[in-house]
Amino acid sequence: MARMFQSLLVFTGRVAHGVRVAGFWSLIYGYCLLCSLVALFKLWWSLVLRPTTTLQWHVRDCPPACLCDTSLGTHCYVRIKESGLRFHYVAAGERGKPLLLFLHGFPEFWFSWRYQLREFKTEYRVVAIDMRGYGESDLPLSTDSYRLEFLVTDVRDIVEYLGYNRCCLVGHDWGGTIAWIFAIHYPEMVSKLVVLNCPHPSVFTDYALRHPSQLLKSSHFFFFQLRHFPELMLSINDFKAVKSLFTSRSSGIGRKGRWLTAEDLEAYLYALSQPGALTGALNYYRNVFSFFPLSQKHVRSPVLLLWGEHDTFLEQEMAETCRIYIRNHFRLNIITGASHWLQQDQPEIVNTLMWTFLKE
Repeated sequence: MARMFQSLLVFTGRVAHGVRVAGFWSLIYGYCLLCSLVALFKLWWSLVLRPTTTLQWHVRDCPPACLCDTSLGTHCYVRIKESGLRFHYVAAGERGKPLLLFLHGFPEFWFSWRYQLREFKTEYRVVAIDMRGYGESDLPLSTDSYRLEFLVTDVRDIVEYLGYNRCCLVGHDWGGTIAWIFAIHYPEMVSKLVVLNCPHPSVFTDYALRHPSQLLKSSHFFFFQLRHFPELMLSINDFKAVKSLFTSRSSGIGRKGRWLTAEDLEAYLYALSQPGALTGALNYYRNVFSFFPLSQKHVRSPVLLLWGEHDTFLEQEMAETCRIYIRNHFRLNIITGASHWLQQDQPEIVNTLMWTFLKE
């Protein structure tokens, strides 16, 4: 009798798990469909208003002068033997000094760290990389090439190639997600962790499932699961959606801080207009639902979390909750007036807070 009861419990548990999994993927694909319908309506409306320009965009052939600014550092390349991929990075500061490694977010590239490259090169070997699929780094064609374990391994391989076994790691947005998980799996390689506007991955998943408002703000996660259509929507009207991300009143850089100059914007359009560039960036999202929940969650390095008060895409309540997964010193600073792109629109404040944390 006891054995039958135990078998029934196991069976019931499996059924319940199956229902949860089915519900999870039904939610994802249902939301994908809804986002697709909204995007189709936007495309139709754009064609009605601007029939001659909607489907026009062009590849920028020449990089703007700001990408060749020698004060930012030296452009370097490394080919990782294990993956076979070539990575581009910009480095400044003397070799042998402590390594300060920067990981960018979507849809950025190394250039998003320009203010930090200049600021920290006096006391650190500062390195801002183009992650796989971005900028001048290699762009694997397969979506599976952007699975989380590969992105995390890239960081390990680059740190070792640079001749270090430890670094101070800084990540923003998607780079922040990779930085969190790298610190979880390679605690001996992270002396200090700085994350900008990116919650601990477990905090994000738990919070989003319980707060429809955050799920709505994360609708791009679902829309980007589609193939080809998101690339089209980001490209139409000569990358109008990309321009809006960086310059609009709701989400753009410079609401109360530094403005993104026309040349800075051209730097992003130059990088993202190259063949395959948008697909490489979007492939990060196309693997996002496959690695949650995390099997390991706790971070053992000291952590500084910087959060822009006016982040359009992430709710501030998640920031404080990250504390429960930190097994070391944790400091949270909410930066008044800053957007999601806070290291670019409030660089002086970000740099000051980073200096304080790094020197402790």
